[in-house]
Amino acid sequence: MNQEILIVEEDGIRIDRYLSERLELSRTRIQELCKDEKILVNGNPVKSSYKVELEDEIIVEIPEAEPIDVLPEDIPLDILYEDEDVIVINKPKGMIVHPAPGIYTGTLVNALLYHCKDLSGINGKLRPGIVHRIDKDTSGCIIACKNDNAHQAISKQLENKTCHREYRAIVSGNIPHDHGLIDAPIGRDSKDRQKMVVTDKNAREARTHFSVLERFKDCTYVDCTLETGRTHQIRVHMKYIQHPVLGDLKYGSPCKYMETNGQVLHAYQITFVHPTTQKEMTFQAPLPEYFESLLEILRGQND
Repeated sequence: MNQEILIVEEDGIRIDRYLSERLELSRTRIQELCKDEKILVNGNPVKSSYKVELEDEIIVEIPEAEPIDVLPEDIPLDILYEDEDVIVINKPKGMIVHPAPGIYTGTLVNALLYHCKDLSGINGKLRPGIVHRIDKDTSGCIIACKNDNAHQAISKQLENKTCHREYRAIVSGNIPHDHGLIDAPIGRDSKDRQKMVVTDKNAREARTHFSVLERFKDCTYVDCTLETGRTHQIRVHMKYIQHPVLGDLKYGSPCKYMETNGQVLHAYQITFVHPTTQKEMTFQAPLPEYFESLLEILRGQND
């Protein structure tokens, strides 16, 4: 257990923001520590929304990373880039990013543990190295971190919206305008806890920019750029504007042009600043074969 002690020198700032600017911890991690009562102010646990006051004594208890007991598996990886700090993977459709209760094999983490000697331990034993995630049936770019310093640096870029993520999707119906911004808060669906929904209740701000790449008979090929990174954000936002992602059984309907379903959504490009060299890096994952085949089918209908 590591411990940090700070005496507050300014007031009126939320404690999660105050600490994230002074410790190598993300706001999300600080919020988790507050929830676990690992952060004390003048000897008492506080919520992450607490606003610090002058001369407050803050004690932060940072638990050691839990030992990893997920087994390495020799699963092939499509590696776009790798060095001693980070590895950028083109994740295939159908692969789960990290283990969860009842799912301990076949994940990206199992593959990474086999391929990499070290992974960051910040996210615990089930998610080593994982700094962000994409859904099981979403393919494309995902970054994993090999040490805690890299993990903290990339986490901060995700928080500060300086890590740019661009997706490609095919959605149902014809979007009439060429560009748009969907600015609609997302929260948990009160009727189905496995789903997210645009709502004002217990929601977080969410913004998705989109541009039309091609129009077909009854669907549209779009580029989507995330300004925020909420769970299922693109899928929820496209449903909200009545253009759900093709094949998305959770938020839309089956795709009649594909034998197997799962959303036609691909994390096409990611841009971030390298945690050590401080150079901006951009990587692209080519569209998967099923996506290209679907585009050819749809283009044929336009002829």
